[in-house]
Amino acid sequence: MKKTADWSDFSDIDVWIFDLDNTLYPAHCNLFAQIDRKMGQFVARFLGVEHDEAKRIQKQYFHTYGTTLNGLMTCHDMHPDDFLDFVHDIDLSNIDRAEKLDEALEMIDGRKIIFTNGSEDHATNVSLQLGIKHHFEHIFDIKKSDFIPKPEMSVYQKLLSDLEIDPKRAVFFEDMAKNLKPAHELGMKTVWIPNTEQWSHESASEGHVHHVAEDLADWLHSLLQSRG
Repeated sequence: MKKTADWSDFSDIDVWIFDLDNTLYPAHCNLFAQIDRKMGQFVARFLGVEHDEAKRIQKQYFHTYGTTLNGLMTCHDMHPDDFLDFVHDIDLSNIDRAEKLDEALEMIDGRKIIFTNGSEDHATNVSLQLGIKHHFEHIFDIKKSDFIPKPEMSVYQKLLSDLEIDPKRAVFFEDMAKNLKPAHELGMKTVWIPNTEQWSHESASEGHVHHVAEDLADWLHSLLQSRG
């Protein structure tokens, strides 16, 4: 895995695919803490259990089914819309406009896509708050993946098929290393944006992480500077 950005590794890329949460904005904004708290509240209300039991179920479903949403749908036949609306109704004021990332995205030629386990509404709200929504031609969200979350291979195959993407000309940026594995197996280049959470690092040493970007905006600017 490379920690320096070199344009020669990306000269043939014409599709730039980005995860949303903790990728297009830094993990220290701590938006996921709000989402995590609201998921626990929803589980407690939906299943009629106490807070501690709700958190246990929430984490169990996350680890077993990839997302709490998928676990609730699989085990309890829950309709997803109320869940998605509730957990993504959060305060975005901790996110500053991403001026440096905006500049980098403006200088990069090619299609730009958001690929998220969240909802399109959430991705739209966050990218508008960041000031970068206009760069993205498409948001491939959990609804477009038929509510099957990353890292299921079928989701990546559907993304490529629906949007007519050649994986050998695409790169995927993601904060969860395990979600890069299917992208690598399909022929995409992969860039990992790590954070301090254990789940960010799971499977990071297995060979499917090609590049590491500690800070996405800085890394993209370094990449562009190496273009010459």
